[in-house]
Amino acid sequence: MKIPGKKLLSVLIAIKFGALAGFSQNADLVIQDFEGADYGSWTVSGSAFGKGPAHGTLPGQMPVDGFQGQGLVNSFDGGDATIGKLTSPPFKIERKYIQFLIGGGGWEGKTCMNLLLNGKVVRTATGPNVDSGGSERLGPAQWDVSEFVGKEAVLEIVDDATGGWGHINIDRIVQSDTRGPAPIRLQNVTRNLLINQPLLNFPVKNGAPRKRVTLLDSGRELHAFDIELADATPDWWAFFDAAPFKGKTITVQVNQLGEDSQGLSMIDQTREIKGAKELYREALRPQFHFTSRRGWLNDPNGLVYFQGEYHLFYQHNPYGWNWGNMHWGHAVSKDLLHWQELPIALYPDQHGTMFSGSAFVDWKNTGGFQSGKEPALVAMFTAAGKPFTQGLAYSNDRGRSWTKYAGNPVLGHIVAENRDPKVVWYAPENKWVISLYLDHNDFAIFGSTDLKRWEKLSDFKLEGDAECPNFFNLPLDGNTNHQRWIFFGASGVYSVGNFDGREFKTESKPQRLHRGNCWYAAQVYSDIPARDGRCILVPWGRLPDGEIFRGETFNQMMGLPVELTLHSMGPNEATIRVQPIRELNALRKRTHTIKPQRLSAETNPLAEIKGGLFEIETVLKVGTSDEVNFDLRGVPVVYSAASQKLSCLGQQSTVVPKDGKISLRIFVDNCAVDIFGDDGLLYMPTASRMSSENHTLKISCSKGSAEIESLKVHELKSTW
Repeated sequence: MKIPGKKLLSVLIAIKFGALAGFSQNADLVIQDFEGADYGSWTVSGSAFGKGPAHGTLPGQMPVDGFQGQGLVNSFDGGDATIGKLTSPPFKIERKYIQFLIGGGGWEGKTCMNLLLNGKVVRTATGPNVDSGGSERLGPAQWDVSEFVGKEAVLEIVDDATGGWGHINIDRIVQSDTRGPAPIRLQNVTRNLLINQPLLNFPVKNGAPRKRVTLLDSGRELHAFDIELADATPDWWAFFDAAPFKGKTITVQVNQLGEDSQGLSMIDQTREIKGAKELYREALRPQFHFTSRRGWLNDPNGLVYFQGEYHLFYQHNPYGWNWGNMHWGHAVSKDLLHWQELPIALYPDQHGTMFSGSAFVDWKNTGGFQSGKEPALVAMFTAAGKPFTQGLAYSNDRGRSWTKYAGNPVLGHIVAENRDPKVVWYAPENKWVISLYLDHNDFAIFGSTDLKRWEKLSDFKLEGDAECPNFFNLPLDGNTNHQRWIFFGASGVYSVGNFDGREFKTESKPQRLHRGNCWYAAQVYSDIPARDGRCILVPWGRLPDGEIFRGETFNQMMGLPVELTLHSMGPNEATIRVQPIRELNALRKRTHTIKPQRLSAETNPLAEIKGGLFEIETVLKVGTSDEVNFDLRGVPVVYSAASQKLSCLGQQSTVVPKDGKISLRIFVDNCAVDIFGDDGLLYMPTASRMSSENHTLKISCSKGSAEIESLKVHELKSTW
């Protein structure tokens, strides 16, 4: 058929604009977007995928991003130890490409999505991660399936891996006739730098794909780390201590860098940290809870006292705002409050990234590491590689520099992600003992006389808790001749019992040390001098909301240092009591004494007090129906006499009045409220994002007629 000229022109115009509008090809077909409450007609086996799509990050997981909408497949349900499979119903292939978002582990055949025709795998894709320094960001992927158009297929999402990165993340699976964008061409690039300043500064973009940076001296690797390297304008600057290499020309190598990235060229040298004038003055920065200058912080490691200094090592990502890329950060203090941050103590190596462990003084040189007159400091840590193993490092200069033992690992892989060795000296047999986390609720105890050869002594199951064990002894009721051993896990569940050098036998049911919302993976200090005699504990102040410090150049904090004592509570029953360390008294700069008075809903005896950092000491007379309300810079703390419960930010603890009175001691820092009382039985560390503009305090009584017997508010100084 012949089309007249004008009509032909109209048809061509219609075709042209139809193509621009997307009408010249078939629309995309969504196979699954995982936005429902469950997996619908998909079949689920095993436990890894849960009962339905996840809504982002799961407990214990690094922050997950890059997915679309609210839901995604995330097989981290229960951690990396769980396995399972998610299988689609049969569908017809009707487009040239199948496109999807994928993240998680890169284990071929084990953490993957497969396309099956007639039961045979014809296409497969894995996540990008095969080491502990990866990212949970989902990225785009696609298969060309044009040869299978018209055929029936099935998708299966597989998690058959139980070690590190033993999970898979998938979202938005669609059929499309439009080929996805070509991947950015990545390349390995280098730059030579003559080191003439003490710091190398690296530009960081939060959430950017991680790049592997290697620092080389004449081809010899000095250090290597992962970093969210900014391609253009950075969110903040991470720094590397380059002082040991001054005068040398080192090579900075960045793997898989986009050809248009400015990340390598922006690396520069300075004498001071970029933005140093604002350090510790940030609006949300805690002022007497320890935070690292830059980057992420979690578990305290290697708490040891030596030559007048308290050492605080900690899990640290110096080059990112989120968890991962674990190093051991390091700081020292003479009073547990004012800290000097030292260079990184332990870097990742060929055995893996540096996970949690402990440190101690080898007074008798049992390990043979001492090189001078002073005993060596020794650290035992987990190398989180494939597999997880335990290694040693030592220092002969008061912890300023560290050497890893050439014979690492000293304790090989046992099971799963065995980790977190806590070392103590067992004097009756002149040997070292470590408690080690194995898997689930299972722990093991090992012994050694030289730190290098370890014998398994026994197993121990701590119901209700896992990982990061603490194992130490305390005098019962202050009697040093009547000791009991304590074993507790990362969440603060502990058992009291006896240890005979091989086995720990409990005497009482497990108890919980705290009732807070920001406490995890605590450690007690080793080598506290006998003249002091305290058992001092520092927890990670794990924030209940990972976004509290969003926008800052640091993330997470340590909890307040506290003193532990053990007290009888009945026949064969003992419990730990917790008090803030006495050194905190030195932070008081001005005290407001409130006169005794009856509380009401209408008046606020604290109305004139402003400042931001506070310590509150009070004794309150309460009846059977009173309800006392504190408002601490917007954080509510409520005591109900009827239920004998004190609550804060969703947490509760029983406080039984004595002679009709309760006593409380409360510390208020930026984002943190730490509550103590009831002769040490009340220990409630809590955290919440606070307004930097709200510096007010309030106390009132909404029910009944509670009275203030005594109340002091101390305005506190910053430790920075």
